[in-house]
Amino acid sequence: MLEIKDLLRPEAYPHRPERVELRQTHISWVFLAGDLVYKIKKPVNFGFLDFTTLEKRRHFCEREVALNRRLCPKIYLGVVPVVRTPAGLKFEAEGEVADWAVKMRRLPEEGMMGRLIREGRLTPEHIELLVQKLVPFFREAETGPEVNRYGSLETVRFNVEENFEQTRAFVGRALSRPRYEYIVSWSRRFMEERKELFSRRIREGFIRDGHGDLYSANVCFDDLREVYVFDCIEFNERFRCGDVAQDLAFMAMDLDFHGLPHLSRLFIERYVELSGDRGLYEILDFYKCYRAYVRGKIGCFTSEDPGLSEEARAKALASARRYFDLAYAYAGGRPFLLVVFGLSGTGKSVLSRALSERLLAAYFNSDVVRKELAGIPPGEHRFEPFESGLYAPEMTERTYEELLKRAEKELSAGRDVVLDATYRARKHRKAVLSLAEKLSARVLFILCEAPEEVIRERLILRAQKEEEPSDGRWEIYLSQKERFEPPEEIPAKNLLRLETIAPPEKLAERVEEALLQG
Repeated sequence: MLEIKDLLRPEAYPHRPERVELRQTHISWVFLAGDLVYKIKKPVNFGFLDFTTLEKRRHFCEREVALNRRLCPKIYLGVVPVVRTPAGLKFEAEGEVADWAVKMRRLPEEGMMGRLIREGRLTPEHIELLVQKLVPFFREAETGPEVNRYGSLETVRFNVEENFEQTRAFVGRALSRPRYEYIVSWSRRFMEERKELFSRRIREGFIRDGHGDLYSANVCFDDLREVYVFDCIEFNERFRCGDVAQDLAFMAMDLDFHGLPHLSRLFIERYVELSGDRGLYEILDFYKCYRAYVRGKIGCFTSEDPGLSEEARAKALASARRYFDLAYAYAGGRPFLLVVFGLSGTGKSVLSRALSERLLAAYFNSDVVRKELAGIPPGEHRFEPFESGLYAPEMTERTYEELLKRAEKELSAGRDVVLDATYRARKHRKAVLSLAEKLSARVLFILCEAPEEVIRERLILRAQKEEEPSDGRWEIYLSQKERFEPPEEIPAKNLLRLETIAPPEKLAERVEEALLQG
């Protein structure tokens, strides 16, 4: 086992840098040493890669240099030994070889594409420079029978199904069951219905030995003079070789993920213009969905890394959810807008919370929103007469407007939404239907109902709970019942009536089944 701390000493380097910084990935130790970088592969075996012997690590170091010199000939300097000496481990010394390292010139941190994105400095000029680099690269990249098999439908299907199998355990944590099943179904249907498209891409020469990991983390700009595309996948041909659309879709997806759809479109448009590959559009969304799903899968795996802090794991899971949302959108999936409504005491909030947890949806409760607008803590009770004070008509209008505004923001970002409110007025329900139509969201109204003796008992118990935001009482229920406008304007396919006697988890399961069938 290497004594990594030895390699943090400036004396371990032939050029004696002032300081050394270590960065790690799950497969590498990367030493930033002045204007040079040395990368050692960890002795790990993940199935899709195997670095467990010295010979294998040397081999893959050599492959990394050879493959990356295609796009970065001046950056990848070669493979050098890590040597045991009486003074400790050293790079490029004489003696027993303990390991091998890839030696590179250090790229400018301020030019890293990820940093440009974070700082709002990425421009169309950067995209143009990147496209100008990639068009000749893919045109000249290796192709032929051995490479073409990686673009075959058989290989593509294997890769896609592998992702679905490896993420099955995360359904309900990183993506909801309806979204998982939709993406799976859409992907399989696309591959089945577009078999000829995959064959045509092979015949027309678009299967190439490409990069395999083409996204912002692996791109660096030297102002607008040069662009470096580095760190391609050397350890597995199946991940590196394939349709050029796979690599291009990864970059386009990454730009979408970072909120830059205009640059994503520009990237693809300019590539098609310069390369003549107009068939790219036919398969682009399929590969964008695939790439977003891969990134979601990586986020899932990272969220279970015991070596990371709880905060880092939670961040990785949140990122995974965003990638899966993007994959769902590329597959043509529309977000759900669930409106759980009915009179006080009918179990709306209990069901709404169960649904939001099950579907990983954004959840907005009218009682909480109403009190936020009034500057009142959610748990503070205001037992006021019907339609007065906090519950006066003008405050109710503000509350329903705010519910719509919050729902629109989340739906526009591709997230499912659960709205929890009485919605006794027809005009408020019509406003929800209009919003769903405007945003092409799938809407389902869930009318909660229960026997009056159950409702009365629930309301008595609820009034005793300090943390409960609702101020509903029996007399309020009776007043609401008199003024409740039947939901005749809601199409039958968009309305589900539920008697809320069963446990909320069972009711949520019934709603989920309705969504899957719809």
